[in-house]
Amino acid sequence: METKPKSASLVEAVRAGSTGDVVRLLDEMTDGERRACFPELQLLRKELRADLWSGAARRACPALQVAGAGCQTGAAAVATWLSANDMRWWQAASEVLLDVLGDRDPTWLADLAHRLAGRPMTARVPYALMAGLVRLSGCAVPTTEAYVHGWLQDIGSIWPTGDTVTDRLRKDPHLAELVAALFETRDVGGWLGWPDEGPNSWTYALPQLTREGRLDRVAVVDACVARLLRGGRPADQRAFLKLLTALDLGPDEQRARIADWIALCSDAPSTVAAHAQSVLGTLALDGELAVRDLAEASVAVLFRSEKKLVRAQLVLLGKILGRDPSGADELLPAVAQAFGHDDTDTQKRALKLVERHLGDLDTLGDSARVRAELVDATTQLSPGLRQRAEQLLDVAPQEPVHDAHTVHEEVLPPAPRPTRLAPAPRSAAELAEEVGALLAADGDVSAFERALDGLVRHAHQDSAGLIDALRPVVARCWWYEPDQLYIGKDNFFRESPHGLEVVLAALFDEVSTETLHRAVSRGSTYGHCPHSGLSRAVEARLWEAAYRIRTQPLPFLLATPTWSTGLLEPDELIARLDAYNKMGVRPGPADLAQALLRVRRDDRAAAEDAARAARKMGTAEADRLARWLTTAEPSPSTRRRTSGPRILLEFGEVPVRHADFPPEFRHLWQPVSFFTNRWHCRHWDESERQHWTAVVPGRPELVAGRLLRDISTVAVDDSRGGTAVLPALAEAHGEPGEAVHLGVAYGLGARHPEDRLAAVDALLVLAARGRLDADRLAADLGELMQSGAVKPLRLAEAIRTAAATGAYATLWSVLRGTLPILLAPLAADGAVKPVRGLGDLLAVAAECAERSGARGDLPHLGRTADRRGSSRLVTEARRLRDALGQGAMEPGGDGERAA
Repeated sequence: METKPKSASLVEAVRAGSTGDVVRLLDEMTDGERRACFPELQLLRKELRADLWSGAARRACPALQVAGAGCQTGAAAVATWLSANDMRWWQAASEVLLDVLGDRDPTWLADLAHRLAGRPMTARVPYALMAGLVRLSGCAVPTTEAYVHGWLQDIGSIWPTGDTVTDRLRKDPHLAELVAALFETRDVGGWLGWPDEGPNSWTYALPQLTREGRLDRVAVVDACVARLLRGGRPADQRAFLKLLTALDLGPDEQRARIADWIALCSDAPSTVAAHAQSVLGTLALDGELAVRDLAEASVAVLFRSEKKLVRAQLVLLGKILGRDPSGADELLPAVAQAFGHDDTDTQKRALKLVERHLGDLDTLGDSARVRAELVDATTQLSPGLRQRAEQLLDVAPQEPVHDAHTVHEEVLPPAPRPTRLAPAPRSAAELAEEVGALLAADGDVSAFERALDGLVRHAHQDSAGLIDALRPVVARCWWYEPDQLYIGKDNFFRESPHGLEVVLAALFDEVSTETLHRAVSRGSTYGHCPHSGLSRAVEARLWEAAYRIRTQPLPFLLATPTWSTGLLEPDELIARLDAYNKMGVRPGPADLAQALLRVRRDDRAAAEDAARAARKMGTAEADRLARWLTTAEPSPSTRRRTSGPRILLEFGEVPVRHADFPPEFRHLWQPVSFFTNRWHCRHWDESERQHWTAVVPGRPELVAGRLLRDISTVAVDDSRGGTAVLPALAEAHGEPGEAVHLGVAYGLGARHPEDRLAAVDALLVLAARGRLDADRLAADLGELMQSGAVKPLRLAEAIRTAAATGAYATLWSVLRGTLPILLAPLAADGAVKPVRGLGDLLAVAAECAERSGARGDLPHLGRTADRRGSSRLVTEARRLRDALGQGAMEPGGDGERAA
């Protein structure tokens, strides 16, 4: 009877998932027999890798990992085998692997341990395996990221043993080395910060071990401070700050690290800086901090933007100077650092502190130098405070100069100009590079249109050469992977063309002609939301381009725009139609429809000339173009509606000749209602929306009206990303109207800073183009703040950001119309509680008025300024009144006329 080869028995045991049999067979083999089995294990691995999620793979992979590790003799090869991508999902137990490998030489085991520890964390090498190898070999413990993270998780997993984190750390033979490595490892804050307190928390355990002498306290404190100085992710910074606080440094330890506290005050996140500030403040109040060090720390803190930190430092300096004015010559120049703070209330606090202690300089020998420094610093103050500072310092008022701190000429960004599209790439290799860039990161309209036209042209000229050039590009697309089983490719492209991907899939025969034909003939299955008119137009053209590549390749596209805005010059379209006619090419209906929508019609004389030239061609397509060129721009009726706190616009049907457009484009002209349309749809991708302005160039209102509810969510629902389209709408050719301005108003009140910044960009672009209707925007903002959709505090932040560019007069023109709407209730009834954040908005308004030199009355401002008290609202109202030159109001007056 023949004996079965050991390699066959081993493979059978692996296929059966019998890890015990695998270990027994390996124990019975010599090293040479093990090595002889390895090629068959490699073939089995290749077979299983084809479908890692099958039942056979899940059953066999753990046993295969054990067998492969036992049949190789090199530490590098075993490390590669154990940490391979296909091995990470179904791993063998660490105890089994240690049993198989444990009889190797300790030096070899140490080598393997360090190689595995050096693998990235994504390899998911079990900590138990690495720690077991370290224990068996007796080698130095690795301090790599993977090992330290594994150690953290292992120590924190207290429930299997019942020990506390503190107990487990006491027993660790490598405690000192791993704790030291902990401070050098990234992304450990999540483990260090949980749980919050008690013997199971790291912030309890590590200080406790320093008190017991198991850890060197000086080393731990130094490492913790160094980690905070180095910076990192917020979770890490919070965790190490919590640990530093738990270490409870004494006065000697605090004094030994004064330079570190000053550095943290300067550059650390606000929570860390606040801790360093409190340490220095305690030392200063106890007389343990030199005046020079306090001045250096103050300069660092007062340079920061956080008002809470700055004001706390000013309070500290006031206490120190009140106790001992001898340090005024060093501390007052530090106080003047706050003169340049964005918050004018902070500037005022700093100026008051200088006023209070300016007389202390007279007793010091170097008062002239200090006064000169203070005079120089006054140029950073707002104009109203600067005048007060000049009187205080007995400085003759300077001639106005056009800088950032005086009345100045308006500064707006240059108005964006449309650029002409470059021709499609001439070579397939160049086109492949551009397509690859678009797949990696969505490009703008120009890049997309050039690439689409290039794909159509090269597919017509040399399809085989184009496919060869594109092969490395599409290799990254999931649908190009062989034996793709998880998602049906045809279903994927039936639901959406997914940008250029459907054209590429058509080139590589990865989508069926039947699917493309169905998409072209039936259109999108999503068609009942306000976005569908725009999205259907884009998708219909892409499906059509892909279908024609497969059936009747086009020589080029008709609708490729002339300009980056999406506009197409009439003479170019006529030339393309003429070339089609001479070549006997039938235009694609969607491509022709998009070309008609893009053709320029605002120059009526040029449009009439182009229409006459089109009629001479005598083709049906040219006649459609001529008819379209001589048709006036249709405008839908609009209606302003409210929905909860929202103010929205409804659009009536656009009067156009529907017969000139295929069915997928007729959705563009349908009415838009915010009470009957469906809003839960798949059109959430911001990269898709940037192409919609090029569907109907010259009609930004048509796009903005269909996106207005989405834009409103950034303010009303605190969503993120809805304003990304606003700069494109502001730059679009055509006249922005009610929908665009209402969208900008919502964006200025967005919850997230990046959304507010997009709205600020749009506002400045509109102003630079001379298209900003300040009165309309002001009225919208006032109405939205009254309804609660926009919060004044958020608006103040957005206006402050916009004003910092130098557009003070533009922003004042908006606030001049907005503020009376908010101030009117206060003037009518003094008992009315002011809207939260109104004081901040008045502060920004005062800044804009001061720097732009605005003058005149502002309705209802006087009554607000005459209210009792010194709240932020009243203080800033008085400041704005002074800036506008209104003067004080007569008692009992109407609050609007100057005395």
